[in-house]
Amino acid sequence: MRPTFYTLIALTLVSLAGCDKPPSVASGEATPATAAVIEASIKGLDLNDTRDLEDAQRGLIARPTGQILGSDGSVLIDFDAFRFVEGKAPATVNPSLWRHAMLNAQIGLFKVTDGIYQLRGFDIANMTLIEGQTGWIVVDPLTSKETAAAALAFAREQLGDKPVTAIIFTHDHADHFGGVLGITSVAEVAERKIPVVAPVGFMEEATSENVLAGPAMSRRSMYQFGKNLTPGATGMVDTGLGKNVAYGSIGILPPTQIIDQPTQELVIDGVTFVFHNIPGAEAPAELTFSIPERKAYGGAELLAQTMHNLLPIRGAKVRDALLWSDYAQAALDDLGDTEVYFGQHNWPVWGNERIREFITQHRDIYKYMHDQTVRLMNAGYTPDEIAEKIQLPDSLASYFGTRGYYGDLRHNVKAIYQMYLGAYDGNPAHLNPLPPRESARRYVELMGGSAKVLEAARVAYDKGEYRWVAELLDQAVLDQPDDKAAKELLARAYEQLGYQSESATWRNSYLTAAQELRNGPPEKGVRRSDLIELMKQTPTERFLEAMAASLDGPAADGKNWTFNLQLTDTKESFVLWIENAVLHYRRGAPASNANATLSVTKDLFVQLLSGTAGFKDALTSKDLKVDGSTVDLVRFLGLLEKAPGNFAIVAQARD
Repeated sequence: MRPTFYTLIALTLVSLAGCDKPPSVASGEATPATAAVIEASIKGLDLNDTRDLEDAQRGLIARPTGQILGSDGSVLIDFDAFRFVEGKAPATVNPSLWRHAMLNAQIGLFKVTDGIYQLRGFDIANMTLIEGQTGWIVVDPLTSKETAAAALAFAREQLGDKPVTAIIFTHDHADHFGGVLGITSVAEVAERKIPVVAPVGFMEEATSENVLAGPAMSRRSMYQFGKNLTPGATGMVDTGLGKNVAYGSIGILPPTQIIDQPTQELVIDGVTFVFHNIPGAEAPAELTFSIPERKAYGGAELLAQTMHNLLPIRGAKVRDALLWSDYAQAALDDLGDTEVYFGQHNWPVWGNERIREFITQHRDIYKYMHDQTVRLMNAGYTPDEIAEKIQLPDSLASYFGTRGYYGDLRHNVKAIYQMYLGAYDGNPAHLNPLPPRESARRYVELMGGSAKVLEAARVAYDKGEYRWVAELLDQAVLDQPDDKAAKELLARAYEQLGYQSESATWRNSYLTAAQELRNGPPEKGVRRSDLIELMKQTPTERFLEAMAASLDGPAADGKNWTFNLQLTDTKESFVLWIENAVLHYRRGAPASNANATLSVTKDLFVQLLSGTAGFKDALTSKDLKVDGSTVDLVRFLGLLEKAPGNFAIVAQARD
């Protein structure tokens, strides 16, 4: 929680003897205070239990070596990068997270059961191959074209060169569909009539998430997944759901078969699937399925070997914990004589009794978080207070499969509160607070200046009070973004908080913050060119929504322009107009009073919007034509801001 006025005044009176000395523990080392926090966090856990390791290694056919490279030569996946994750946990990693990281480090091609195989460690998600009568039914072809192609090629080396006969997208998150063009093409799907199966709402949700909020979400995902951290004991060890994310070329294919019933049976390449729609929990559009003849249950991402996020720290729509629990109960009711569970992250579970235990724990973890948050919410507690107060019962806390390696209890209860009451906690002081930098300036001034704040932070650091150090120095760095001493001490506090974290996403975020305090934000964000294939399949309305959301409103004030947009290859026609500094659009016949008409192919339009093609250069292309005022059109395009995707998150100086 934010410090009170009286707390801040007291800080200026604290004894500061010896506080000008640097911390006694070097950067990169764990302090005694961190060791104590870690020791308390693993109390009651049997870290020597080998059952999960046996499951994670079961059925291994072959392990890949080497690297998967992106189109620009960058390393997307290094299969040997996490070989250091073995043996006893180093002091800089929470032993519970280290154990989980070792389990996720069991990468390769695995046989799950007769006719079902998984490729793990080629990306953050798993690619599942189900043997049909004539070829492979591919479930969730990973995040990127490069990793999916490498995974399928590796499987074919071991299992035979069978064709892809169907594709199943379990849900609308990019790590489950983005690599599809690495295993097939738009032309091949059309020519061979390959079924592409997805839940109702898939295309709308997949494209809206990645286009409308894509720049902010991609930037924040660098923290969540530790994109720029070096694998190692003081850096990246895991993501919770898998080893790491491949930031490569992302595509998508429109489904040819929609699962739109609560339960729907479908025969695909001779294999009978029973699909279950589960929208609104882990993803807005999602399905699970069973294959009765193989006594197998594919849990998609309803289930994983970790507590999941109800609100990812990269940002997303809030997820419904109560609905999540209900879906888990439905899975139990439908389980029947199932003998193997496999998901699209982590490793499987074998045996009907163990699968029931696994699903039951997930059912109850989400229900407990939900019910206890609502109970405390109705008693008047704020999100921060609930996060500090809530604890899991021993029966849930001791089960490794629902520990907070990806999601986190404290963050999840805030999401539940937000779902019901919003982010505002009811305190009018928080209705209209000062902007962060202005607030920081006043707090720092009140505490006697940045030097006093730094001195107080050093005292707190030596006491192991790293959360308080982070609050204090966040104010100081916001006020003075160039204060190297404050940034370095804040970075060290973030390091210790990262070392303590059981959650991989929290660790990655803390350590990324420390890295950026020292080195600044990355020079570039996620490459827009990697999203071109996804954007080509995105409904045009999604782009126009994103255009409207990128309009510089103050600069557009007083501009009353109308433009026609003609997409010559898709035969779509739109009218765009600015009114009251708002960009509107409608599908329909061209307006006679338009300032200009832009006729362009959708491919080039996508390139223009993504910034991979410039308008001036495109004017000479045969795929673009302007009728009317080119000057007005250029002025209009100049009002559309292109988010850089590498904005500062810590040490930011935005006013």
